[in-house]
Amino acid sequence: MQYTNVFVVLFFVGAFLDAAIHLSLGFIDYSFRKKHGMEIPPEVGASVDKETLSRTCAYEDAKHFFSVPEILVSLALKVYLAASGFYPAVFETVFTWTGSAFFVNVLFLLFISVPDAIVGIPFSLYRVFGIEKKFGFCKQTFGMWIVDAVKEAVVSAVLALPLVAVAGFLFRVAPSSWWIFLAAAYIAFSLAVSVIYPVFIAPLFNKFTPLEDGELKSRLDSLLARCHFRSGGLFVMDASRRSGHSNAYFTGFGKTKRVVLYDTLIEQLTPAEIEAVLGHELGHFKKHHIIRRMLVVIPVVFAALFVVSLALRYPPLYEGFGFSVMKEAGGEVSHRMMMAGLVLFGIVFSGFSPLAGVVLNFFSRRDEFQADAFSAEVCGGCEELVSALVKLNKENLSEIQVPKIYSVFHYNHPPLLERIRALREKKR
Repeated sequence: MQYTNVFVVLFFVGAFLDAAIHLSLGFIDYSFRKKHGMEIPPEVGASVDKETLSRTCAYEDAKHFFSVPEILVSLALKVYLAASGFYPAVFETVFTWTGSAFFVNVLFLLFISVPDAIVGIPFSLYRVFGIEKKFGFCKQTFGMWIVDAVKEAVVSAVLALPLVAVAGFLFRVAPSSWWIFLAAAYIAFSLAVSVIYPVFIAPLFNKFTPLEDGELKSRLDSLLARCHFRSGGLFVMDASRRSGHSNAYFTGFGKTKRVVLYDTLIEQLTPAEIEAVLGHELGHFKKHHIIRRMLVVIPVVFAALFVVSLALRYPPLYEGFGFSVMKEAGGEVSHRMMMAGLVLFGIVFSGFSPLAGVVLNFFSRRDEFQADAFSAEVCGGCEELVSALVKLNKENLSEIQVPKIYSVFHYNHPPLLERIRALREKKR
């Protein structure tokens, strides 16, 4: 490894910056919780008691103390893999095994993911069967956890292989303009996955049953009609088989679009509160948040891959991490190395993702405020949504108050008190 190489320097800066941000924010939130975690703000009133706050603090503390070694181990592994020559060693090995660019790419991506997967297993197990089990959220067995992990790996592989094949083909036939076609392929692929996900992928992990007739279904059907929203149906997901956490969401695209309610949500909220929650989700649809995000994401994908295409032609990207650069007859970096270059580019700049997350969270929180306001408008008031938000916050043992700097980095939804204040200010 060339420690003065600009890409190597950026890698170390990003890796340590990422760890420092998460460790610092975790400590700031922990300190704030020690001072204010047992306070009951007037916005929530009698809906939350001291016992709930005590359990919330204990739950958040457990997650915080668990995150410290996880962050440090992740940092150590990231630095070790890059500094030890692991990536060029794997690439040279798989290149020796096969002359096929496709299999080189597939095997390289597979083998470099193994260390992260192995190191992540004990952390995942403790998170699920230690913390989540202790606080009553984990409902799944170890066998279910294993089966889910295998399914996730298989689904990820099936979805990734076409993109790997397309990328490898484009690297070879369009060495200068591959980024244009790969961006278009990625966007088309993402849209295709959004169509097939609710019909073929989600049922692999959960059971979805149509919502039974009754007061709740009548309310939700009426709300969908008022909002002129056509869906493929209202479904209940058996989330309680795995977790006590609750949620509701839209999924799919076009004719596969459907509304999904966790069974835990139906148990925890009244029909009027669930209607308000669905009104919030409909707000994203009526305010065109999804389309707006797509219109932003599409040019960003093209721009990002253009920048990547420039970096992949630059030999120091590879040489800094110990690769022996193969070149074509014209002196350009060989197409066979471009997948490795794509991985290296991701490794170098992944540490700066918290900074990008701040921007994404800002716009996401803005959309959430708008969706809350829409729910209050279409459901005839804000109190049902406020009640639902407080209950969900309580049932999920989420913090009521957090430091502003913490929410800026970690929250893509506004904190509870900000949402309540915004709703009631809108009402006034």
